[in-house]
Amino acid sequence: MTETKIEAYIKKMFIGNDLQNALEFVAFLRENGMIFERGTGYWADKLYWMIKYHNGYVCFILIDNEKINDWIIWSDDSGSECFTDFSINEHMKKIAWENVDFCGNCGSCEHSGGTSKIIFGKNFDKVCITTFKFINPNDENLNCLKELVQIRMKGILNE
Repeated sequence: MTETKIEAYIKKMFIGNDLQNALEFVAFLRENGMIFERGTGYWADKLYWMIKYHNGYVCFILIDNEKINDWIIWSDDSGSECFTDFSINEHMKKIAWENVDFCGNCGSCEHSGGTSKIIFGKNFDKVCITTFKFINPNDENLNCLKELVQIRMKGILNE
């Protein structure tokens, strides 16, 4: 039995810009050599994918049909410093800063309450290990998200 691809769920659950943006983002990830793995453990019965590049996680995608069909993307930096002072334009910095993922005390990281992180030259406290969280990203946020993925890819290659 073959695994249903994420695109099938996206086409089933979304319309309009959400459909277009979700498919565009997944296509971008595939074009850049990402590996899609279904979630395990807590995430096993959810529409959750862990996105890998080489041996490192780049992001995580949840299609949340328990709410109003949200799609959520978390970045992953796994403690790397790839977002610390990477040079991006001010507009993209602003979007990234608006989408910093602050700790919700879910217990999934070793630093309950989050950690301090410098993100594109600005200090943030109580940040989740995933650094960024985008919910139903619009076109502008999607462009920023793609740039963040490319930064993480470079970080993985330099680890």
